[in-house]
Amino acid sequence: MKTKQNAAIIFIFITVLIDVIGIGIVIPIIPALIKELTGGTTSEASQYALWLVLLYSVMQFLFSPIIGGLSDQYGRRKVLLFTLLGFAIDSLFQALSPTIAWLFLGRAISGIMGASFTTANAYIADISPAEKRAQNFGMIGAAFGLGFIIGPSIGGLLGSYGPRVPFFASAALSIINWLYGYIVLPESLPIEKRRKFDWKRANPFASLKNLGRYPMVLSLVASLFLVYIAGYAPQAVWSFYTIEKFGWSELQIGFSLGFVGLMIAIVQGGLMRVIIPKIGQSKALFLGLLINVIGQAAFSLAAEGWMMYVIMIPFALSGLANPAFQGIISNEVSDTEQGELQGALTSVVSLAAIIGQPLMLWLFRVFTKPENKVYLPGAPFLVGSVLCLLSFIFTYRLISHKK
Repeated sequence: MKTKQNAAIIFIFITVLIDVIGIGIVIPIIPALIKELTGGTTSEASQYALWLVLLYSVMQFLFSPIIGGLSDQYGRRKVLLFTLLGFAIDSLFQALSPTIAWLFLGRAISGIMGASFTTANAYIADISPAEKRAQNFGMIGAAFGLGFIIGPSIGGLLGSYGPRVPFFASAALSIINWLYGYIVLPESLPIEKRRKFDWKRANPFASLKNLGRYPMVLSLVASLFLVYIAGYAPQAVWSFYTIEKFGWSELQIGFSLGFVGLMIAIVQGGLMRVIIPKIGQSKALFLGLLINVIGQAAFSLAAEGWMMYVIMIPFALSGLANPAFQGIISNEVSDTEQGELQGALTSVVSLAAIIGQPLMLWLFRVFTKPENKVYLPGAPFLVGSVLCLLSFIFTYRLISHKK
């Protein structure tokens, strides 16, 4: 049983890894592609990026509960394969976009297909005992980390041949991922544990409302929501920030994101499996939040490009927080509702993105305008640091009160 469980974890790890590589490949060239399609500056391109990420997040917010609910009825494997194939087709669509409007349409489709991570998380919940869920959710984080070592690094290299080339590579990787899943990925949800799809529950608002049956879960999700918003400071503005402040090229951006991924992979793929069992989920959660507070503030104050690399090393330990959050939350919910729960959590991520990504890009835009008296490109990181501090205080009081 344990051997099958470990094999299944490896299967889902590789599936998510290939998927993330496909996503990461295109990150370094987004500013260049927007500028090619619009003829604007880097600061102006960030305004278009704001609307692109908002559209992506709205679509993911709306469709994640649907994807999660469908996986509760039909199984994880079928739903995951469908979204992977859709993502491959959409990458080709974006690679061939002749105008900025076509790129917007492509990002909308990406948002729908991006809900595949809902199914991946539900898959992990299916095959993990309660005491191992946080560590196994960390494997998803490790796949993200490793994917962001390989993806942006390749994207930075391919971007030197043109901003559309990485999209073709992303499509190829997604097709490989689909084939891999079709051949080797087993089903994780037994027939007896499946739940009939219900449209009344398959919308983000109803899905979030259902969490109200679990007061502890709802409160933790609210705290996690703040962390997700804060997390979009580095995610949304990293490329723009490093171009604006340090003059980095697409290749340098790609390598920096690859280094971030390496640190995340080390923490979530290795150290997490030692730290969480040793100090417990709650302490790991608090440690991750505190490091997030300090790390984001440090990013905002970095005066030289090399400092970003130095800060990345301890900042990677902030990755302890999210899997610990997920492990605690997942243990509060029954096996038959894991897909719905993960759909709700993905909707929370998307809702945070709807608020967080535009907020961070707007802050960057406002504090980098030539006419603005205050020049502070690191403003998004400062806001992220404050939000993580609020989450730390709220979560500490919540968990301490439960004990």
